[in-house]
This record gives sequence, C-alpha cells and structure tokens, in this order.
Amino acid sequence: MYQLDLMTTEGCHLCDDAVAILQLGLEPDEAEVDLVDIVYEEALMERYATRIPVLVDRVSGGELDWPFDGQRLAQFLQNCAQP
Repeated sequence: MYQLDLMTTEGCHLCDDAVAILQLGLEPDEAEVDLVDIVYEEALMERYATRIPVLVDRVSGGELDWPFDGQRLAQFLQNCAQP
C-alpha cells in the first residue's frame, strides 16, 4: 500500500482538484493518503507555501508537484515504493 501525504491548506481550490484526481486515480485499498495542512508547521510552510498541492511519498520522499493528472499520478506511483 502506498503511503502518501498531500500537502495542502484550507481554502486551496487547487488542492480540492488534486483530491478529486486522487479519488479517481487510486483504488481505496491501494493507498493511504493523509491531508497535511502546512499552515501548522513553519518548515512545511517554508517548503510548500508556493507549491501546494504537492503529493509526497512517505517511504521514498518523492514529490509530485501540481499540476498533475491521472497519468502523471500513475507515473509517480510507478517510481514510488510498490504497495
């Protein structure tokens, strides 16, 4: 199972779009995706404030920057640790 974090914050319409892509592109038992609100941690704000949404693989540390679609998501997952 993929272990992913979606870097996000409240009111981010692009983040809503990313969530929709994840819902369409991932099977329910294929991945665990946590939404991480970057506003609560200064280091995350410094790293992601101008980049969100960013999908992060917790195992490899790989990152998928916005914009992404289902095809880019599939390519990203192929490069991550296999479930």
